[in-house]
Amino acid sequence: MTGKSETALRKTIVEKARWMNASGLNQGTSGNISARCGDRMLITPSATPYDSMTPEMIAAMPIEGDYGAWEGPLKPSTEWRFHLDIMKGRPDVGGIVHTHSTYATVLAIARKPIPACHYMMAAFGGMEIRVADYATFGTKELSEAALRALEGRTGCLLANHGMIATGASLDKAMWLAVELETIAKQYYHSLLIGGPVLLSKEAIDDTVKSFGSYGLQDGDRKSAA
Repeated sequence: MTGKSETALRKTIVEKARWMNASGLNQGTSGNISARCGDRMLITPSATPYDSMTPEMIAAMPIEGDYGAWEGPLKPSTEWRFHLDIMKGRPDVGGIVHTHSTYATVLAIARKPIPACHYMMAAFGGMEIRVADYATFGTKELSEAALRALEGRTGCLLANHGMIATGASLDKAMWLAVELETIAKQYYHSLLIGGPVLLSKEAIDDTVKSFGSYGLQDGDRKSAA
């Protein structure tokens, strides 16, 4: 990736970090964002308010090579490990968004996976959004738990913690983070009125087929509704 392209990606990361807090998708400095940039990963720095973050503050880490090495004026997010391990293990992933969004986190606290309560579940690759086992933030154990929960999926909940959304691009990852929080909110409220009527695998599979020509192409941030 050229220097100009990396500069643009750094600016995009800052813009999206600010947007996810302004939109209510995240709070404070709790979330983090990463994006693939050639053979490196760019990631938001640790404990840095997004309003004061600049593109130059974004940390860079090699995806292969010296594991955990980084460049930049500030340390990478404390959650760099699962971001990096996802990038290493999932070449299809170009962007990762981690937030402590309210409804996804409520379900994560209750350790409730999200079943196929809405056809948009198809965007996440299966019949449920799993809850990764609990582990302390920033640890190898959390990274391993997240990778298991993300097998065949584009998003997951982290027990007693928050959520992860992945995409072929950072735009797609952020779009899926919004969708995950939306489905979490809808599922939560459906439980208050007796619980959802779940969709069949056939219904979800039909939705996946429809997505091929309707609005879920990589880079498309529009909903399929």
